[in-house]
Amino acid sequence: MRPFLLLTTRVEDETAANEYELFVELTGLLPSQLAHHRLDVAPLPPTFDLADYSGVFLAGSPFTSTDPVESKPAVQLRVERELDELLGLVAAHDIPFFGACYGIGTLGRHAGAVIDRTYGERSSAAAIRLTDEGAADPVFGVLPTEFDAFVGHKEAIAVLPPDAVLLATGDACPVQAFRIGANRYATQFHPELTVEAMVERVLTYSTHGYFDPAETAAVAERVAAADVAASHRVLRAFAERYAR
Repeated sequence: MRPFLLLTTRVEDETAANEYELFVELTGLLPSQLAHHRLDVAPLPPTFDLADYSGVFLAGSPFTSTDPVESKPAVQLRVERELDELLGLVAAHDIPFFGACYGIGTLGRHAGAVIDRTYGERSSAAAIRLTDEGAADPVFGVLPTEFDAFVGHKEAIAVLPPDAVLLATGDACPVQAFRIGANRYATQFHPELTVEAMVERVLTYSTHGYFDPAETAAVAERVAAADVAASHRVLRAFAERYAR
C-alpha cells in the first residue's frame, strides 16, 4: 500500500517523535506505512506528490492562527503558507485528509470558516457527542454517540465553512468535528493522545496559555484520571478506510 503522510509542527524533538509514535500506534499502521515530515524543520521537498500517499494527517501544534500576523515567527508564517497551498491540492482532488486540533483550524480557515477565541477550552477531557450525521459517517460511525476526548485550545471554529457537515459537538465548544466533501475530516479534540501523552503535553506546554501555570499539577492529575480510549477509534477507522 501507499503510505500515509503525517505532518507535524512541534518544535520540541521529543514531543515530535512521540507524536509520530502515537499516530503509528493508534492508526494501526506500521512505521513503514506512515511517513513523517516536520514542517517546523523544513518545507516539503520539491518532489513532493500527494499521489504518492493514501492520505494526509495534520497533527496539533503550538501555533495559533488568530495571533496577530506581526507576532508570528517566520517559521509559522512559512508553515501557514505551505499548508494553504497543500490544502488547495487536497480540496481540488478531495484527497483523504484528517486534521486534529491545529488541523481543524487550518482546514476550516482554508475552506472559509470563522475562527476566533469564543470557544477555547482548557486542557482537559471533554464530553463529545456525535451528531446524527456523525453517527452515520463511515469514519466517525465507529465512535460511541457520546465519549470523552482530550482538548486544549485557545481558538476554535465559531462558524462552520460552507458545505461542511458537523459530525461532533460539545457543550463548551460547538464544533468538535466536521467533514468537507467525502474525504476531508477534522477534529477539535485530540484522538491521537493517550493519557500518558496528555500528561506530558500538560507539562511541556504549561506556560503556553492553555491554563494557569500555577494549576499545572492539578490539571495533570485530572487528565491522568480520564478515560479517552473510545476517541482513538476514529484514527484507525480513517486509516483502514483510505489505505490503498
